[in-house]
Amino acid sequence: MDVLPYKTNPYSGVLPEPNALPKTAKAFKEQLAFSLEHYRSQGFKIVWLEIPVAKAKLVAVATKLGFTFHHATEIYLMMTLKLSADAGMLPYATHYAGVGGVVLDENNNILVVRENMRDDRPTPFKLPGGFVDVGEHLEAAAVREVWEETGIKAKFESLVCVRLWHANRFGKSDFYFVCRLSPLTYDITPQEAEIAECRWMPVSEYLQRSDVHAFNKGIVSLALKNNGWVSGWFEGYEASNTEREMFMARD
Repeated sequence: MDVLPYKTNPYSGVLPEPNALPKTAKAFKEQLAFSLEHYRSQGFKIVWLEIPVAKAKLVAVATKLGFTFHHATEIYLMMTLKLSADAGMLPYATHYAGVGGVVLDENNNILVVRENMRDDRPTPFKLPGGFVDVGEHLEAAAVREVWEETGIKAKFESLVCVRLWHANRFGKSDFYFVCRLSPLTYDITPQEAEIAECRWMPVSEYLQRSDVHAFNKGIVSLALKNNGWVSGWFEGYEASNTEREMFMARD
C-alpha cells in the first residue's frame, strides 16, 4: 500500500495532499491508517489533514482515527492529529480586523453616519467603517468603507489609534484601526441598505453631543491634535508591499 502523498512544514508537520485522498471511505481508512504509521516513523509531530467539501464523507473516518476539527472554510475542513505530545499547533482565526475613518474637511467638519438597525436600539452618529476584507490593506479598507457607506471619495492620511477588544464576535478578539482621511469629494450618497443618515457635522457639535460614545469622542479628539502614523516602508526591506503593510511615526 502507498503512503498518502504529502508536503511538510518547518514545524515537523505533515500535510497530506487533499487531491490525493481516496474517494471511498473504506480506501481512505486503510490508506490513512497506513500513512499515519509512516508519518510517525519519520518523526513528524502533527498531521494537518485538509478534506475538500466534495470528500466530506471522509470526515467521519478521520475522527475515528483520532483527528479533531481545527477550522473550516467554504471549500474545505481542516483536521489535525498530534503524533507527539509536544507538538505545537497554531490556533485559527483568533482575531478580526475592522477600520473606522475620521474624515475631516478644511472647515473642520467631520463625516458621520447613523446605521440602520433591525431592532429598537438607539442609533447615534458614528464614524463610517467596517470589516477589513481578507488580503486587504488597512489603508485601502478605510478608503473603501468610507466610499461604500457615504459615497465620499477620500484620501488616507494616517493611522490614529488601534483598539483591541477581547471576546467579541464568536469569542474572538477584535482589532479596530482608526484612520484619518481627507475628502476628495463632498456630495454624500448614503448606502441605503446599511445607513439611515449620513452628513457633514461640525466637529465641535459632534464632540458635544450626549449620544456620541466616549470612545468616538476620544479618537476624534486624538485625530485633531495628533499626526498619527503614516504608511511607510524600510529601505532594503525585500518583502512584498502587496502582501505586507507598515505604519510609522512621521519624520
